[in-house]
Order: sequence, then structure tokens, then C-alpha cells
Amino acid sequence: MSIDVQQPRAYDLVDDLIQVAGVAGGAFEANFNYRVHEGHDEVVGFFMAGDGMGGHSQFQITADVSGAAFKLSRLFVEVYHTSPKDGEELDKLVVPVVLGSKIVPGYRAYLRHIVAPGETLWGLAVRYYGAGNLYHRLVSANPATITDPNVIHPGDVIRVPQGD
Repeated sequence: MSIDVQQPRAYDLVDDLIQVAGVAGGAFEANFNYRVHEGHDEVVGFFMAGDGMGGHSQFQITADVSGAAFKLSRLFVEVYHTSPKDGEELDKLVVPVVLGSKIVPGYRAYLRHIVAPGETLWGLAVRYYGAGNLYHRLVSANPATITDPNVIHPGDVIRVPQGD
């Protein structure tokens, strides 16, 4: 059996209804599992993919994490199938994502900001959130872009989470 998760991509900024999609199959009974977790809590479920004869097909599921007691903004979406022999998790794919509602209350979307010469995260936080000390929101929302909160570069594309 095989799994190809095409959505979400690594470090996507997601909301409480995480859309997971891709292609899976390769066995007569193509049952797959998913898990969304961050070490303290998890949301689990299952889905079927394939054509019942060993073929592959697209899948799309929605993992509702609104009721989870997540403490961190960094989550992991895992998709796998289990061995009927011993329950071992096989062909597991792990996709790290960022949960917007843990960064900005009422998260609904994000803006894309292209860093201009002379801009700082503190200044961007003042511009978008009204307070420089909220720069950590920008750091949390951009783990692949901002590796050092003291260094951003002109031309960097920063995601700016928006809430209610």
C-alpha cells in the first residue's frame, strides 16, 4: 500500500478544520488511519481509499481539531495504515503544520507580507496587531522562514495570521 499526502504541505498554517488530501491505495482492503497530535492530545480517524482491487484513488478528509486540548501551535498530521498481522503502523507520512488558533484568537486566514528593507518583526507586529510585543505570533506562524527572530531579510514572505 502507498500514501501520498498532497495537502497540507509542511508548515502550512491551518485552522481548526484541517483538510487532508492525497492519493492512497494498493490493497484489496485499503483502510487508512490519520492522527493529528502535538504530544499532549490527539485527534484520530480513518478513511478508505483505492478501488478494492489494489488500485489507488484520491482521498480528502477533514480533521476537526476544535475540541482538542492542544497546548502548542506546532501539530503533526500523520497518515498511515496498520498491519493486520500485528497492528504496526506502516508507510506513515508525517506532515508538520501550524495551528492558527493557537497563535491568534479566532484565527480565520493569513495575509502575505513581503519584507521591505529596514523592517523588523517588532515593527510588523505593531503594524498588524497594534503591539510590538506580539511579534511572537509572526515567529510561530513562519517556522520555515523565521529561524532567528532577530533576523529577517528583504524579500522574505511572512505569513501574518488574522483573527476575529
